[in-house]
Amino acid sequence: MGTSIDYCVLFMTATIWKTLSPFWGEEYNVHLPPSFHTISFHVLDEDSLSRDDVIGKVSINKEALAAKPQGLDGWVNLTEIDPDEEVQGEIHLQISVLGDVPRILRCQVLEARDLAKKDRNGASDPFVRVRYNGKTHESVVKKSCYPRWNESFEFELDDAPLDTPLSVEVWDWDLVSKNDFLGKVLFNIHRLQSAHQEEGWFRLVPDKPKHSQGTLGSLRLQLRLRDETVLPSGHYQPLTELLCQSVGPHLNGNWPDLIMLIDETTTAESRQEVASNLVKLFLGQGLAKEFLDVLFKLELDKTSEPNTLFRSNSLASKSMESFLKVAGMQYLHRLLGPLINRIFEEKKYVELDPNKVELKEAGCTGLHRVHTEAEVIQQSTSLLQSYLSELLHAIVQSASYCPVALCQAFQQLYQCVNKRFPEPEYRAIQTIGNLDTLTCCSKEPWMGPLQPAIQLGITQLKDFISRLVSCDNSEDLGLQQRMSLQCGSMEKEGFILLHKTKDKSMLMTSPFKKYYVTLSKDTLSYARTQHSKKSSFISLPRIRAVEKVEEKSFGSANVMQIISSRDNGLVETLYLDCKSVNELNQWLSALRKACSHNTDTMSSYHPGIYKGDRWSCCHQKDKADPGCDKTKHGVTLQEWYDPLDPDLESQLIYRHLIGVRQAELLCCFRSCRFQVIAFEAYPCTCVYTSASCSSAVMLVQRHIAESKVC
Repeated sequence: MGTSIDYCVLFMTATIWKTLSPFWGEEYNVHLPPSFHTISFHVLDEDSLSRDDVIGKVSINKEALAAKPQGLDGWVNLTEIDPDEEVQGEIHLQISVLGDVPRILRCQVLEARDLAKKDRNGASDPFVRVRYNGKTHESVVKKSCYPRWNESFEFELDDAPLDTPLSVEVWDWDLVSKNDFLGKVLFNIHRLQSAHQEEGWFRLVPDKPKHSQGTLGSLRLQLRLRDETVLPSGHYQPLTELLCQSVGPHLNGNWPDLIMLIDETTTAESRQEVASNLVKLFLGQGLAKEFLDVLFKLELDKTSEPNTLFRSNSLASKSMESFLKVAGMQYLHRLLGPLINRIFEEKKYVELDPNKVELKEAGCTGLHRVHTEAEVIQQSTSLLQSYLSELLHAIVQSASYCPVALCQAFQQLYQCVNKRFPEPEYRAIQTIGNLDTLTCCSKEPWMGPLQPAIQLGITQLKDFISRLVSCDNSEDLGLQQRMSLQCGSMEKEGFILLHKTKDKSMLMTSPFKKYYVTLSKDTLSYARTQHSKKSSFISLPRIRAVEKVEEKSFGSANVMQIISSRDNGLVETLYLDCKSVNELNQWLSALRKACSHNTDTMSSYHPGIYKGDRWSCCHQKDKADPGCDKTKHGVTLQEWYDPLDPDLESQLIYRHLIGVRQAELLCCFRSCRFQVIAFEAYPCTCVYTSASCSSAVMLVQRHIAESKVC
């Protein structure tokens, strides 16, 4: 399954083999520019010999997402992909009304960009058809997805009804088959007559969208659009200081009022998000240990039975979950990544349940004899035992490089529980709890062959966790927050095909060569081997754009370009050919984030290459032409290794506190207690002024004081 926004493919999910009811369970966070208007999900049937077949798609516009702030969650019918609906791009028009008698409607067709690619070579042959009051004019054909026509068409207005629209259609010309529809724009001439002229880039839209009848299946999605205005860091300083004070060492046994307030006011729907925001904010401040300690004590004070610890939907349980994800993801990738990748690549058929064994999926023996059920189960058992053994070995051996932050969190939790429930009958909870042999023996009988490996694993895991909770107390969590996963240098590296151009035109037959590319905090370097002493590099502040290259340029859909300036002011372009669309977007995202504060960036670029005496995308001959498509600096994927953004987390916590305030005001109106907390002389809804966060601080302080008085 693939996803695209504004005609830009963002990611591809894993392939689920040989099923009509796939489950992906994948989650993506995407940063989008404000101009995006539609998100589309395409479901494809992977074919190793030819092009993938498209099963159907789901398209959701920005307005539908914005109408539901809590998000969309449900099954959506797949629709058939109609070529006439697969339109994209924009067209630059100037429409004006001239003269008095007779009045003339003039439509100037200037250029278009990012048109759909309808031909096999990854291009199109577009022309424009302009219609008004039964009359039609057509432009000349251009062999480009970024055509420039600069043509003018005129119509008489006096003979046409007032409600007659002006239609501008873009088509792909074909010599043999019928022309392909590329999109259209409609104009209300009656509205235009008062303005006399209208000029700009207009988005091409489909002709008549079709509605799905559900015959292609359905796709379950969870989508949420969040639009935030993040202010400079200084505006959040009062709120950040108050939060840090609420978990600081100055409490002397007093309960942290602000954390209790947040714990009591979060709803089940918002608790996960609030917990994640708090964890990231305190990690950035070096106070994650103190924050978790406060939550552990709050949770234990509300718990009378240790078997229910962290099983409720509490702020403590959600915060611990978020902490493990943020602080442990790098460790988890190093620990399990190689094994999981190998299991996916092997694509072995594994099934132990006799009722679910499918012999046709298990393949044949060397003599083309179909495997029997017993052979399939025996082979599956051997594979699972091998995988389980490797997995347990990797986990046990990882104690030495488990992050200090995780070790101290486990030790801290162990000590808190031991202090709260010191009785002997609770010792099982304090050690590792539920790794009980009786629990494992109650599983299905066909799990029997794995029991010896599971029993051995239980012993190994108990020893492993005992080592984690007995880590050296001399380690300081405050130092741990300086790790790359929290304050991060945003590094990415790997082998990739690369080609560099300077002032020469393109290109050799096979210009790409394999290099080891490394993205560090300040530079992008590349060398022939990973440990090569000789390497080339690009200073990140010199990068002006990081964009995709159209498929026809190199015959590959996964090529990107890095445009940078040299010391002499000349432009240099580095091309990277990635293995897949996911690798392409990961490199695009990493580089765009690393260059997010660059000042000398480009607003437009050429998605093609300069070959011969012209650009392949728009056919312009001037090599210094500024570009035919707009850059997309803001389109990035959120990755687990991204550095923390304390300003964003502060904004989200502030928004939660404002929501609490509004709920309190409503409650006061209903209970006739308006005079207690409703009169607040600070703005409560504006997120554009520096006074807003101070308002939140005053609100919290007043609420805490009034709670104590009551």
